[in-house]
Amino acid sequence: MSDGATEGGLAGVSELRTIADYQFGAGAGSALFPREESVTVKRTNSGRPQQVHADGGRLVSFGIDGRFTLGLEGGRRLHEALESPAYRVIVDDESEPFVRDEKNVFAKFVLEAGPDIRPGDEVLVVHERGELIAVGTADLAAEGIEDFETGMAVRVREGVPAE
Repeated sequence: MSDGATEGGLAGVSELRTIADYQFGAGAGSALFPREESVTVKRTNSGRPQQVHADGGRLVSFGIDGRFTLGLEGGRRLHEALESPAYRVIVDDESEPFVRDEKNVFAKFVLEAGPDIRPGDEVLVVHERGELIAVGTADLAAEGIEDFETGMAVRVREGVPAE
């Protein structure tokens, strides 16, 4: 595929950049899919993009709804590129080991949430020290994540193992 990818067809890398910018904000597309890097786009039998991989691992999966779900490598790239607290749910020491072990984040353990988070958004789960510890999907809007004392805030998909 032109523009840095290894396969051709529908939704080339430039289109994927545009989708990322729309979903996560300006600059997200370039962070996820840098022009100087080759990515592999795995496709369904119909040719629709399904997963995008780079040397570091899975960047994103492409849902049938036209939105990305983040892989850890994609989460790392967005964590470096997006200014905090954008798309971040910040948790404390108490929940860190559970989140790293891919357990869900509950609202009572959240210290802060990016103000634009809506239910269903892809989010970065970050420790209060600033370290990315997981990626997942928000169950609540930002206000609910910060205000509720009970309930699930984020369904964790992939956690970063403790070193």
